[in-house]
Amino acid sequence: MSKNLPHLVFGGEVKDPAGTEFVDYENVEVVGMFGSYDDALNAWRAASQARVDEAHIKYVIVHVHRMMEPDEVIEPIELK
Repeated sequence: MSKNLPHLVFGGEVKDPAGTEFVDYENVEVVGMFGSYDDALNAWRAASQARVDEAHIKYVIVHVHRMMEPDEVIEPIELK
């Protein structure tokens, strides 16, 4: 079970599929705010899979808790 830490998932059209610069920040899709990395990862996977055929659409997970407590040391996240 993951620690209760806020994560934001959002996405939209990016200028370059290898980057994270969005074309139009006013039209990004906010998937939601999640209380754990696991929940955010599940939402990210679902959103990404739904738009998998659109190469210029990208979703990201933002670790909001790192912005709220920038000096706090947090263990690295192990991807599954």
